[in-house]
Amino acid sequence: MAQKQFTVTADTGIHARPATLLVQTASKFDSDVHLEFKGKKVNLKSIMGVMSLGVGKGGEITIITEGSDEDEALNTLDEALRKEGLAE
Repeated sequence: MAQKQFTVTADTGIHARPATLLVQTASKFDSDVHLEFKGKKVNLKSIMGVMSLGVGKGGEITIITEGSDEDEALNTLDEALRKEGLAE
């Protein structure tokens, strides 16, 4: 299992467009990928799950990966969050 914590920096938080980007990125991997926010954990491959969290600017999120390509999945999601200016 691999995990990393991020702080959301985007003014709009993780709304529809960035949530879709994260779901599409996570879905490329065989590993289980979860997003945790305020004690609630959802499948990062589910757009409804991610949207249900209502993550706003300043939110502390954790991405957790588990499986055969967990490190690659976590690194790719880290790059996507930073490249899109969503979190650091």
